Amino acid sequence: MRIEEDVKLDFKDVLIRPKRSTLRSRKDVDIGREYKFKWSGRTFNGVPIIAANMDGVGTFEMARGFIKDGSGLSVALHKHYPLEKLTAFYDEHGPDSVWYSIGMVKDDEDKLEAFLKSKTHKNGKGPDKICLDVANGYSQHFVDFVARMREKLPGVTIMAGNVVTGEMVEELILAGVDIVKVGIGPGSVCTTRTMTGVGYPQLSAIIECADAAHGLGGLICADGGCTVPGDIAKAFGGGADFVMLGGMLAGHTQSEQEIVEAEGKKFLQFYGMSSDTAMKKHKGGVAEYRASEGKTVRIPYRGDVAGTLQDILGGLRSACTYVGARRLKELSRRTSFIRVTQQINPVFGQGL
Repeated sequence: MRIEEDVKLDFKDVLIRPKRSTLRSRKDVDIGREYKFKWSGRTFNGVPIIAANMDGVGTFEMARGFIKDGSGLSVALHKHYPLEKLTAFYDEHGPDSVWYSIGMVKDDEDKLEAFLKSKTHKNGKGPDKICLDVANGYSQHFVDFVARMREKLPGVTIMAGNVVTGEMVEELILAGVDIVKVGIGPGSVCTTRTMTGVGYPQLSAIIECADAAHGLGGLICADGGCTVPGDIAKAFGGGADFVMLGGMLAGHTQSEQEIVEAEGKKFLQFYGMSSDTAMKKHKGGVAEYRASEGKTVRIPYRGDVAGTLQDILGGLRSACTYVGARRLKELSRRTSFIRVTQQINPVFGQGL
């Protein structure tokens, strides 16, 4: 047993220090990024924010909403859509706006294999970006799985995780990952830290993992922990190349969840993908050898996602103007974090 004495930081522990700027307006800020991926050789052009591959967030309707909005964001589809619905969506829209998600179970691999043999894929509209998603990215089994998928799909961009330390980021990149997904336990409906005692403060994880990834020509995606647009700016300021959002995008029309009314108000259900709710829905129940590591909550219905996207992207542009970053690419270079004991004045709560 050993103890690391240096303090690790979360979004709540810091603010971004403002700097002199020559920017006249938020309109002058470009929040798009262009990347060329290390292993697939493909390029990305767009806003590097991804809707998480969760029920209620990683949906076809969310992807359609992003396409309609023209924001340049993408969606990691949850992995429980049947093959016929997946191929129909990719005929209709192509692969640009979505990530195809799989876990390590045989059914997921079989479904992907069938997709790769489908007419849709042969016509050039199949998956070109895949998210390999497991709760614990530290197992050798997962590293071997990643290497096997890279060998099978040499021209496909692979995002995989989750991990929170530099040495594992390096191992996954060397195994063939283009983007390493970073985060254990920071999500709004994740209880991994409560159930296992395992985790890592998200901002420090981002800073340390970004340093490891960029040294090898890889990228990271900060997954979880953002509750307000300012947290997204801090994630990018800390070195994240992509940011994945779950709870911030939940509760909208695009959730594909049933809207229920109680006491004259509308609500939607939102739950972690390791929760009792998710496992009963997709697996028939919680296996006897494991425990739930997610919770189920009821959140107010928030209408169309377009309004939330305006808040998110507007906040990110504003953060860039405060430090003089004309492009999102410059934000991390112009970010200085200051340690704080309080973020906001809470006297009037959240307001109307």
